[in-house]
Amino acid sequence: MRGDPSVLHVDLDAFFAAVEQRDKPSLRGKPVVVGGVGVRGVVSTASYEARKYGVRSAMSTAEARSRCPHAAYLGPRFEVYRQSSQAVMAEMRGLSPLVEPLSLDEAFIDLAAAGLSGLTVDDVEAISRDLKAAIHKASGGLTASVGAGTSKLIAKIASDLDKPDGVVVVPAGTEAEFLAPMQVTVIPGVGPATAQRLSMAGVRTVADLQQLDEDELIRQVGSAHGSSLHRLAVAADDRPVVSDRETKSVSVEDTFETDIIDRALLAAIGDRMAHRVSERLQKAQLSGRTVTVKTRMHDFTTHTRSSTLAGPTDDARVIARVARRLLDDSEIGGGIRLLGVGVSSLADWIQDDLFTESEHSEAPLEVIELPERPRDQIGFYPGQDVAHPDHGRGWVWGSGRGRVTVRFETADTRPGPVRTFAVDDPALSKVVHGAPDEDDGPEKDQNEPNE
Repeated sequence: MRGDPSVLHVDLDAFFAAVEQRDKPSLRGKPVVVGGVGVRGVVSTASYEARKYGVRSAMSTAEARSRCPHAAYLGPRFEVYRQSSQAVMAEMRGLSPLVEPLSLDEAFIDLAAAGLSGLTVDDVEAISRDLKAAIHKASGGLTASVGAGTSKLIAKIASDLDKPDGVVVVPAGTEAEFLAPMQVTVIPGVGPATAQRLSMAGVRTVADLQQLDEDELIRQVGSAHGSSLHRLAVAADDRPVVSDRETKSVSVEDTFETDIIDRALLAAIGDRMAHRVSERLQKAQLSGRTVTVKTRMHDFTTHTRSSTLAGPTDDARVIARVARRLLDDSEIGGGIRLLGVGVSSLADWIQDDLFTESEHSEAPLEVIELPERPRDQIGFYPGQDVAHPDHGRGWVWGSGRGRVTVRFETADTRPGPVRTFAVDDPALSKVVHGAPDEDDGPEKDQNEPNE
């Protein structure tokens, strides 16, 4: 264990929503919810103003609207978030050469790798505040919360204790005392099921957990999990900060506006997802052995089916063929509201002779053309950046029934005026920041950014 609190965990506050408030002056200080804006949408991030009404990430947008109907509900702008994240990560790497990004909005930093040692609590607090100021400047006004400790476990927990815009440093030697009063669910790996089993043994806080010996924990939750919990309960965490985190999977999924019961349509959607997964694998110079199909039913039950190949592949035809077979074996009674295709067990090489020549020479899979949505559904969505030759830059306030309403303002202006146009007005154009798809690049371990 380290002798000083030289591990930092930096977590951008309500990241997606904060970027939207930064770029849209009329939304500053007001409730903002970013995520799916349709009837099947899910909240990705809620601003702190929206959280006061009980809106949380992973909540359905429908429930969020019932709790906070006056919030601004915006679709995500992932390329803008990436650009902001890159600016923030550059500041972190300026502090230390060893930075471990967890997602767009959080990362660990190892101060020891920067040659800093013998750090006191005051030293780390000063370093953290200087870093927060640099992040604020580089990102155009975003805030971050920082936790610091002798391990990744302590730093991550500490960063959540004084949000937003806080700094918490846990002195070396006080880790077990720091954890003791917290609920046992603060320990990684203790979800609802494990917490319930521990509760039956009288364990509700980390202090309760610290009182159990390792053998008793193993009896309660199993050998591997019990040994891990026994160590983490007293902050015995020696995991290093690593700059390159192994990509575990690459996947694409979509939630549909209406439940789909047409197998041919599902197969066509699955084929397209397989091709997108293949493109992402090839872009990352990766291949994988395990193909997985994920389905979420009309009643929200979720099922996954997987098939593992003899060797890794990035071939779209192979991925699509396996995904089709898995989908054919899936029950779709009542309809599917979400479909996903993914590849895991990744490698950085391809086994060229995995498939026979005859299989590769098969005719391409038939692609069923999907019906196109009207432009006012796919061309304009709330929060999207647009431009007009007379009014300048702005963002979509709302669209529908052949019209689109725009508020003309940017991060550098005052709150601007609102104008409405025909959805096919040639003078109104979308602003393209770069690759707009949220699934560009390898999938991170956690699907949503931390709050």
